[in-house]
Amino acid sequence: MPSFTLLDARTRKSIALNEFRGQAKAIVITFTGINCPIGNLYVPRLAELASAYARRGVVFLAINSNSHETIDEIGGHAREFAIPFPVLLDPENRIADLYLAERTCETLVLDGNLRLCYRGAIDDQYALGSRRDQPLRNYLVEAIEAVLGRREVAVPTTQVVGCPIDRVDRRARNRLAPVATEVQSLLDQTEPRTEVGAVTYAADVAPILHQKCASCHRPGQVAPFALLTHQDATRWATSIWEVTNDRRMPPWQADPRFGKFANDRSLTPRERAVLLAWVQQDAPLGDLSQAPPPPEFPTGWTIGTPDMVFEVAETYKVKAEGTLPLEHFRVKTHFQQDMWVQAAEARPGDRAVVHHIAVYVDDHARGPGGSALPKRFLTAYAPGDMPAIFPPGVARKIPAGADLAFELHYTPIGQERYDRSAVGLIFSHEAPKHEAIMKTISQRNLRIPPGAKNHPERASWTLPFDAHLFSLAPHMHFRGADFTYTATYPDGRSEVLLFVPRYDFNWQCAYRPIEPKPMPKGTRIDCLAHFDNSAENHANPDPSVYVTWGENTIDEMMIGYTELFIDSPLDVSAPPVRVD
Repeated sequence: MPSFTLLDARTRKSIALNEFRGQAKAIVITFTGINCPIGNLYVPRLAELASAYARRGVVFLAINSNSHETIDEIGGHAREFAIPFPVLLDPENRIADLYLAERTCETLVLDGNLRLCYRGAIDDQYALGSRRDQPLRNYLVEAIEAVLGRREVAVPTTQVVGCPIDRVDRRARNRLAPVATEVQSLLDQTEPRTEVGAVTYAADVAPILHQKCASCHRPGQVAPFALLTHQDATRWATSIWEVTNDRRMPPWQADPRFGKFANDRSLTPRERAVLLAWVQQDAPLGDLSQAPPPPEFPTGWTIGTPDMVFEVAETYKVKAEGTLPLEHFRVKTHFQQDMWVQAAEARPGDRAVVHHIAVYVDDHARGPGGSALPKRFLTAYAPGDMPAIFPPGVARKIPAGADLAFELHYTPIGQERYDRSAVGLIFSHEAPKHEAIMKTISQRNLRIPPGAKNHPERASWTLPFDAHLFSLAPHMHFRGADFTYTATYPDGRSEVLLFVPRYDFNWQCAYRPIEPKPMPKGTRIDCLAHFDNSAENHANPDPSVYVTWGENTIDEMMIGYTELFIDSPLDVSAPPVRVD
């Protein structure tokens, strides 16, 4: 590989690759970026490897080739993550071009004579939308050991998962065009290509980003970068092109053929075509006076100022790497009387590491045999989703003396972080007319065979009363593949209420019909889910075992959360309606 001389963003000193020729036994070069989520996850791993291999003559270097990241930003990131080796600034991405690097996390291993011996991923722990607790293959370690042992690397190239390097010449993105053509040829069978002509940020792109992306892509939210301005958008144009082209973003899993939903985040065919065309046309600005102002979002709580806030009692430390089991916390309400909730919002203490929150009401109710009755769902948080705001005249009951049970799932991001999550409640200030209930249509007798690629599970529920449906939320774990709700009405008609063809555990979406949907007494709701317990499923913790029901993510669940309100007048003095 050709040598280079670049500036270390930490020390502002020049580092030349030739310094290590004949001195180091191996040289590891990793392309990095300060806002790449997967790249940040690998920083602790690279630091550990650099420390472990230093005594064996292995040198580690990082190169940041992103055109939009400054030396101050790169140096600050290196200090924040305590990166112990040089982090080199690659002006105008010359070295990335020279070395044919396309993504952050792309790693090269050179021998002492600067001969390229390996190019690819650090390991196989992380993939798009999934992660393992530990890698199955440590490609970088295998390559280093082979070079130190003067052997050829057994697997000299692997596929890299990371963020596209943002180049100065954005026309370089057109190198992705062959991939785009291949993908689009498949999509054209169901969705013809939309031609949009010349587009600009001001007139065409800003309205889309503000409406469909900014709720997450703004400061203090779950997305790793903002998309509120032209500068933001041009910085991330390469990534916008990629995630738009393969339909990863915005996150919305519902098949558009079934149901219309008030919180639909998906792009229309024209919106998708506009974003792709804008990037391929080199991200033109246009007349900025035509651009809408950046959207304004409520500060603090989305539901407004809560009447009462309950916070978990203890701060939880989130480790830097790997996966974590579900964590549970209990908070006493000390309510002296029954309370009716009109809106509820679960709020993370640190959105960067909170994957989702579910909050339940435990009123300590007992069944006829004295056994505890299940807790009742109150509200949830997931990235990009909205809090529970019930229709006018509808509320959910929290009985006197009840506790709130928090269920939290954390996702490490490469640093130790600390979280203390909370839930805010707004109470109904007049007697509600209808009670909001949550029915969990579930199959708890799960037994998913080892290696099963498309294993089906079913569950059904028949409504014992007239009601209106206002929310659907399928829930599975890492092996969940797809989920379908179907309603069969008393007159024999049936319709698909919701079909999620590509379930993604990372986005726990609730789907809210534009208007509450009438559900006459006797309507049967059928839920059908498929699970992928094969080795082809990267997120699968272990494809060799039978999988059964369990709260931890290495186990499985099959739940069709279904929110309704009962049509009949409400007796506020009666116990909460239970349909489990």
